[in-house]
Amino acid sequence: MYMILLVLDDPEQLDAVIGAWETVGIRGVTMLESTGLGRLRQSRIPARYYFQSPRAEEGHLTLLAVVPDEVSVQACLRATEEITGDLDEPHTGIFTAWPLPVVKGAVLRGE
Repeated sequence: MYMILLVLDDPEQLDAVIGAWETVGIRGVTMLESTGLGRLRQSRIPARYYFQSPRAEEGHLTLLAVVPDEVSVQACLRATEEITGDLDEPHTGIFTAWPLPVVKGAVLRGE
């Protein structure tokens, strides 16, 4: 089994990405609101320059999913890039996956 992690830069794409993942057989996804160090540093304005009400933080969504094999990882990556565009381009997202030596409690593909 593998863990997929996607940091989705544009939260407006969430429904489309989830739909695309479901189409390729991803059954469960955990979603977390997140932000990166770059955005955190950009949002820090010294107090002497800050005369407005606080700005709303603009963040990302981080998606986590356990999939059965590398074929599923590659299908998920293709489905993601159909929505986001090439993830090597700026402001699209980050996709990564790694093998899981131990998994308990995950039900995959109708098991």
